[in-house]
Amino acid sequence: MADPGLEPATRIVVVGDLLADVVVVPDGPLRPGTDTAAAITSSGGGSAANTAAWLAWTGHSTSLVAAVGDDPLGRSVRDDLAVHGVEHLGPVLAEAATGTCVVLVDADGERTLLPDRAANDRLTAEHVGVLLDDAGLPLGGVAWVHLSGYTLLHAGSRGAGQEVVARARAAGVGLSVDAAGAGPLRDLGADAFLELVDGADLLLANADELVALGGEDAVAGRVRGLVTKRGGEGATWSDGHEQVEVLPRPARVVDTTGAGDAFAAGFLGSWVGGAAVADALASGAARAAEAVAHPGGRPPVAHH
Repeated sequence: MADPGLEPATRIVVVGDLLADVVVVPDGPLRPGTDTAAAITSSGGGSAANTAAWLAWTGHSTSLVAAVGDDPLGRSVRDDLAVHGVEHLGPVLAEAATGTCVVLVDADGERTLLPDRAANDRLTAEHVGVLLDDAGLPLGGVAWVHLSGYTLLHAGSRGAGQEVVARARAAGVGLSVDAAGAGPLRDLGADAFLELVDGADLLLANADELVALGGEDAVAGRVRGLVTKRGGEGATWSDGHEQVEVLPRPARVVDTTGAGDAFAAGFLGSWVGGAAVADALASGAARAAEAVAHPGGRPPVAHH
C-alpha cells in the first residue's frame, strides 16, 4: 500500500544480490545430532532484491541489477520479483547456479544467515555497465541508485560494485550503499570498505555494522550522510554535524529477515521524493515494523 501523499513514482535502480531464501523456524532449541521439528518456507531473498520489492510496494518504479542462473530456481525468483512489481534487468548466466540462503530464525525472531551466493559472485563490471546503459543512466530518468554492500564485500562481485559507484558519481545521480553485514565487513576491513564507498550520498548500517566500520567518527567525511538502523531503539541520520533521531514503530516480531532492507526502502523512497530527514526516518521505521511482523524479507503481495 503506497504511503499517503507520496510523490509520483520516481525510478530507482537497485544493484546487488538476488537469492532464494529457505527460512527455517525451529520449534525449539536446535538439538545437534538429531531431529528438531521446524516450520520451513521458501521465498525470494537477497538484500538488494528485498529493498527493490519494498520500494516497488511503496509506489516507486524500481529496477534490479542482480545475477541469477539460467535454471528453474532463477526463473522462480525472477517471477517472484515480477509479482512484486520489480523489473529485473539481469544478467541471467548460463554458467552459474542461482544463489540460495538458509535463514535460521530463533525464538526472538533474530536470524542467522547461511548464504551460497553462487551467481551473485559472477556479477561483473561489464554486466553493470551494459545494464545501466540499457536502463538509461544517466539519461533515462533514473533518480537514484542503491547498492547492496554485499556486492563490494565479496571479491567476485567487487568490480561490479566499484563500477556502480563510479557511474553514479560520473552521472551526478544520488547513490546510497547498504553496509550489508558485520561479519563480511570485518573480513574485508573497515578502511577498505570505506575507501570503496567514499563520496556516496548515503551509507546505511545497523548498529553492529557501524561498530565494524569503526563508529561514526570513522565514517564521517567519507560519505555525505549516515543512516544508522538501531532496531528496537529506532534510527538516526547524521551528516557529521547534525543528527536526527526517530523512535521505532511498535511491532510484533515474527522474523527480522529483511527488516533492514525494508527500512532502507522506506527511507529512500521518502528521501528521493524530497521528504525531510525525520519523515524519511519515520517512513523507514514504518516499513521495518511491517517487515518483522511476518516471515521472510519481502512485503506481503496481497497488499501490493
